Amino acid sequence: MDIKAGVLNKDEAEKLERIAYILKTVAHPLRLGIVHLLEKYPRLSVGEICEMLDSEQSLTSHHLQNMRLKGLLSVKREGRSMYYSLKERDVSLIIECLENCQCNM
Repeated sequence: MDIKAGVLNKDEAEKLERIAYILKTVAHPLRLGIVHLLEKYPRLSVGEICEMLDSEQSLTSHHLQNMRLKGLLSVKREGRSMYYSLKERDVSLIIECLENCQCNM
């Protein structure tokens, strides 16, 4: 969906496009769980994330890779382990806003 010109200025439109991109990227319960953990712990290995979320390593690795490729996470190899961290604070801020929303579900 493209935002119509004239309704918003270019900067506002780009900001909304960025927010939509982030929301699409994290729109999965496991991905939201990963973001939540990485807010609490600045860097975690795949194994630590799997243990904390009680998830399978292959599925978790798939989601981590996807989020890394889309620019939301950074990764650093240490020995045989890969450590992930949030690359952008924007992800946390957007999710925090949604958590504080008084929406009825």
